[in-house]
Amino acid sequence: MSWLGRVRNAISSFVPVRKDTPDNLWHKCAGCGQMVFMKEYQENMSVCPLCGHHGRIGPNDRFEHLFDPGFTVLPSPRTADDPLKFRDSKPYAARLKAARADTGNTDAFVNADGRIRGQRAIVGVQNFGFMGGSMGQAVGEAFIAGVESAIKVKAPYIVFTASGGARMQEGILSLMQMPRTTVAIQMLHDAGLPYIVVLTDPTSGGVMAAYAMLGDVQIAEPRATLAFTGRRVIESTIREKLPDDFQTSEYYLAHGLIDMVVHRHQLADQLAQVIDYLTGARKAA
Repeated sequence: MSWLGRVRNAISSFVPVRKDTPDNLWHKCAGCGQMVFMKEYQENMSVCPLCGHHGRIGPNDRFEHLFDPGFTVLPSPRTADDPLKFRDSKPYAARLKAARADTGNTDAFVNADGRIRGQRAIVGVQNFGFMGGSMGQAVGEAFIAGVESAIKVKAPYIVFTASGGARMQEGILSLMQMPRTTVAIQMLHDAGLPYIVVLTDPTSGGVMAAYAMLGDVQIAEPRATLAFTGRRVIESTIREKLPDDFQTSEYYLAHGLIDMVVHRHQLADQLAQVIDYLTGARKAA
C-alpha cells in the first residue's frame, strides 16, 4: 500500500464519511429514463414532467390527489390470512407481513368516502405495491364492502384498478372473487347507482376479466398497460406480430373498449363531471 493510501485509511478511521445526497433525492422515470427531482415528481402527482409518464401510486396518494379535504378512509374487512397454508420460497403469511410493513395497508384494496369537486363518492383503490395488487379474499371483501357503503350513502362507486391478477397463494378462493364482485356490481345497479372504473398501470389477469371491465363508464390513465394475458402468449397462440401500442390505454380507446383516456391532472374534474351527469336525475328527484 502506498503512503497516500495509508494516510487516507488513517483519516477515514476517525473522520465520518459524509453523504452529500440522500438516496431518495432523484427519481428515474420509467417512461423516458431521465432523472427527475423526487420533490418535483411528487408535486406533479407522480407524473414525469418531461415525458408525461404516469407512475404508480398507492391509495393514500390517490385519495389526496382526488378528494376534496375531509375524506374518510374506511376500515377494511378482516379475512383469514393464510386459508390454504400456502408456501413457496417462503410462507404466504410472511409475504403478507412484509407487504403490510412496506405499504401500511392491511391488503391490496382500500376504500374511502369523500367528495370529488363537491360530488359525494365512495372510491376504492387497488395498490400494486401490495403483492402486485393481486386479488385474494381480502380484495374481494373490500370491494363488496365498498359497494355496500356506496349503496348505504346513495353515492357512486369508483374503482381504481392496478393488479397483476388473481393471488396464486389463495388458489380457488381467489378465483371465487370474480363472480362475487360481479354480483356486487349488480347490487349497485339494482340500487340505481353508477359504477365507474379507472384503469391504471398495470391492470391484468383475473381482475381485468372481472370488475375492471364492468364499469358503466370506463376511464384509463395514459399509456397504462391493460391486458388479460401477456403479449408473448397471444403472439405465440395466433402466430402474428401485434401492434406496438397493443394492450395500452390508447389502443383500447381506439378500438372502443374504453370510453376515455384522462390525464391524472384532469381526473378529478372529469370524474366530478361524470358523476354529475349520471346522478343528475336522482338528485332532481
